Amino acid sequence: MAGAKETPRQKLISLMYLVFITMLALNVSKEVLDGFGQMFTKISTANTRVAASNESIYENIEINAKEKEGKWIVQDRVAKEIKVESDKFFNKIQEIKDQITEKQKLDVETEEWAKLDKGEELNMLWFKEGGDAASQEFIEMIQEYKGSVLRVFASRYPAYTEMVEERFFTGDENYQIETRDGTKQDWLKANFEGFPLISSLAKLTMMQNDIRQTEHDVLTTLMGKELKMSSAVNEDNYISLLKTEKGAYYQGEAFDGSVILGRKGGAQKPNAVEITLDGTPLTEDQYELIDGGIKLNVNAGRPGDHVLEGNLMFLNEGVESRISVNQTFAVIAKPNSAVISADKMNVVYRGVENPLTISIPGIADNKVRASAPGLKRLRGSKFIMNPGKGKEVSIRASGTLPDGQSVSSSTKFRIKDLPAPSGSVARQTGTVSIPKGNFLASRVGAVLLDFDFELPINVIGFTIQAPGAPAITVSGNRLNDRAKSLVNRTKSGSTVQIFDIKVRTPKNPNLRFKNPAPVIVKLI
Repeated sequence: MAGAKETPRQKLISLMYLVFITMLALNVSKEVLDGFGQMFTKISTANTRVAASNESIYENIEINAKEKEGKWIVQDRVAKEIKVESDKFFNKIQEIKDQITEKQKLDVETEEWAKLDKGEELNMLWFKEGGDAASQEFIEMIQEYKGSVLRVFASRYPAYTEMVEERFFTGDENYQIETRDGTKQDWLKANFEGFPLISSLAKLTMMQNDIRQTEHDVLTTLMGKELKMSSAVNEDNYISLLKTEKGAYYQGEAFDGSVILGRKGGAQKPNAVEITLDGTPLTEDQYELIDGGIKLNVNAGRPGDHVLEGNLMFLNEGVESRISVNQTFAVIAKPNSAVISADKMNVVYRGVENPLTISIPGIADNKVRASAPGLKRLRGSKFIMNPGKGKEVSIRASGTLPDGQSVSSSTKFRIKDLPAPSGSVARQTGTVSIPKGNFLASRVGAVLLDFDFELPINVIGFTIQAPGAPAITVSGNRLNDRAKSLVNRTKSGSTVQIFDIKVRTPKNPNLRFKNPAPVIVKLI
């Protein structure tokens, strides 16, 4: 049985099993690809920050060359030469990265690194048939950049030679390195051939980082003592600042402010800003980078406490430092009118919505609490009160100061009933002179004279009486047929009295009014 020939079906199964094992061996785990992806993202971000820091130092060297001349003219020439070579090499690597990711359409924000598990594009560029010229060109560009840095910079500062050689190492004179098994292999193939695309992208981005870091080392060395002198404490570099734990203090309170030094001359501008105002990230148009920090340009916002939180990022010799920000500032309402009140005139009326403004100076409206029977907050410091039974009501207001202390007070208001309405005909009260025909078509109404609240009042019934005739009771607010007949029989020049007027308000049907004043109608 052992020596029996395999059937075609068995051969097929064996072949499929072999292909399956091979696929497992070649498959790169998602975790590994994600790791390379995270490395690629972080290095790309670091490159941007180092480049910004380099630009700042370039500006300082150029300013020194214009203002001080002397050795700074040479330093400026060296810096510019290094910049040209660095940008040339950096951009060439970027072209290669763009070329090998063109079909993949790399989207860093999606972070779908598992899709970048194949490296055919780079293999085709450097290692397949016809790729010798491109790979040789890349090796030569590394050597050319390394030679330029050694010639222009390391020749003056030999201590940096080893660092430059190590950063741009490409193997021996034949560009080969020794593998673990002791054999020789091309440096380029050992680092890039057959690797996942995201791995090669991370390595190329790391090489771009080496370029920017080398550029940074050159610039900081050229600045030399200027960078050290900028850290000395003197009146040219520092000013005194007052730092307080809160934005305002109350009378009799202990002032715990601190006088501290603030960097002025030569201070570095932040390389990145991650700050939120009340939880919302600041946008670039809301701040300006200045020496040693940022200058805000934001709306102060509503009254109350506002919190700035986050970090200012600085790059020093390629190392990122994060300066935390956790500051609070207070905004108080801008006064636009004087506060004038009449003593002993604290009155609220039963049956209407009495508007009230309740606030405590120095405390945001949303942190002021007020309570009383029938009291309701509308918004901010605006309240309404619908008083119930009784002759008085006490309104209590309380709040918490920024230092944690509680403040409260109570004010009494007298409760008064609504004044008696006045009956009306044709919107006139008291004695009304009106043609008989107009009176017949008019409505009987009721109004609250000299009362500041708008309260709609509906007439639901009244009594009408003419001289020498019995009184007639009417439902509603118009004359019924009996009342009209009474008016028609009354001679012109005579008076008709409307009294016992029944009223009700649709806002509060259960509200009881005092008896409305009657209306005397003179027929003309």
